[in-house]
Amino acid sequence: MSAMPEPLRVALALAAAGVPVLPLRAGKVPFGNCRTCTGRPPRCGGRPNMKAAGPCRCPAPCHAWAAGTTDPHVLTSPVWAPVWREAVSVAYHPGGAGLTVVDLDNAAAVAWARATLPATRTVPSTRGEHWIYRGAMQSSNAVRPGVDIKSTMQYARWLGPGTGCMAVLPAVVRALLVKEDTTPAPGEVASSLPAPWGRSVATGCRHTERYVRTGLERGLALVRARTESGAGSQAFGVARFLAAQHTACPGPCGLTAIGEEIVTAAVSVGVPEAYARRAVANGLEAAVERAA
Repeated sequence: MSAMPEPLRVALALAAAGVPVLPLRAGKVPFGNCRTCTGRPPRCGGRPNMKAAGPCRCPAPCHAWAAGTTDPHVLTSPVWAPVWREAVSVAYHPGGAGLTVVDLDNAAAVAWARATLPATRTVPSTRGEHWIYRGAMQSSNAVRPGVDIKSTMQYARWLGPGTGCMAVLPAVVRALLVKEDTTPAPGEVASSLPAPWGRSVATGCRHTERYVRTGLERGLALVRARTESGAGSQAFGVARFLAAQHTACPGPCGLTAIGEEIVTAAVSVGVPEAYARRAVANGLEAAVERAA
């Protein structure tokens, strides 16, 4: 045991905690596939936990993140032994551990996260920080400048346990995957146009109708102004801001009607309705989470 490579020591400790791990070589990248697993699609069929599951029973650490395992017998097997001797660090599969890593790649991204995201466990990285949340989601790179999401079907480099209490994955992080291409020609909401917000649907709101309508119209104007791109993200922000104004109301405040008007505005400048509805729903939910 005294001759055990340090990366393997770290990997076994993480695996014992239920975190799937794999070795990384120089350059912070996984080891290449063996001959049987080479090819697209791989001749072996792929790992069982890959998107296209197959009959692969390869004992080697092939298929990058999909090779991540918590099995100590696999990690210490003769097939993995030469790989650990060359490994320079350890990676883990966040989604396999039920986690999501918000990878902040520079100081500007870190500043954005501190102003926008709920506090959670943070780990310093070479150029920024990793913010780790409980809950898995789809992975995606470049969701905004300097920000990547690493969870399912992706690995993250192990940089230490970090500091702070790990928070539940919030809607504001999930909303980062709401993207739209350069805004196409204006469209129409597939469903019928919603009834506007009014006292008939907001019987428990403590605000005046003028106050609510003024804020809503300003928000709708911001969404409609995004005629080239970004209307979906703007819709999320408007929904979150407007909903936050009602967290102290006894309710109901007609937030569904407000949300429908925001969706309609986003669709009018070309946001696909499914994206618009998801962005607005996440915005409304994020306001509630922040108030909790």
